[in-house]
Amino acid sequence: MKSLKPYQEFLRYITVITVLLLLLWWMEFRFLVIQSDYEIYLSFLAVFFLFFGIWVATKINVQKAKTIIIEKEILIPEKTFVLNETERQRRNISQRELEVLALMAQGMSNQEIADKLFVSLNTVKTHSAKLFEKLEVKRRTQAIETAKKLQLLPPTLA
Repeated sequence: MKSLKPYQEFLRYITVITVLLLLLWWMEFRFLVIQSDYEIYLSFLAVFFLFFGIWVATKINVQKAKTIIIEKEILIPEKTFVLNETERQRRNISQRELEVLALMAQGMSNQEIADKLFVSLNTVKTHSAKLFEKLEVKRRTQAIETAKKLQLLPPTLA
């Protein structure tokens, strides 16, 4: 208590001011209620009916029809691909080279093609080099595009 002794008078003033302020607020509230009780009651009534209306609206609200999306796979028949046999023979492209070309078009690497066809990596590289030479191109993408234009590969492959 020794530490509060210098502030004791100050604390008394604060307490008295607080009590007086609370008394003033209470008197103001009483005056407000007596003077304008009609407006206060109407305000309470309006708030009550607001919440009552919201509650009634949620109870009688008709459920909306739900939209159900059904995803269904539809198969569209594609045009059947016909290999341009005359161009294949004219360019002297073997069946194995066509297989390598088709796997290239699917985006496979040389190693993946070798694993798929059960041949060595060097064999795939040889087939690729011969294909590039026969199709007169320098890159895989060029070979695939040229083969599609010549109808050696289906246009939808890749």
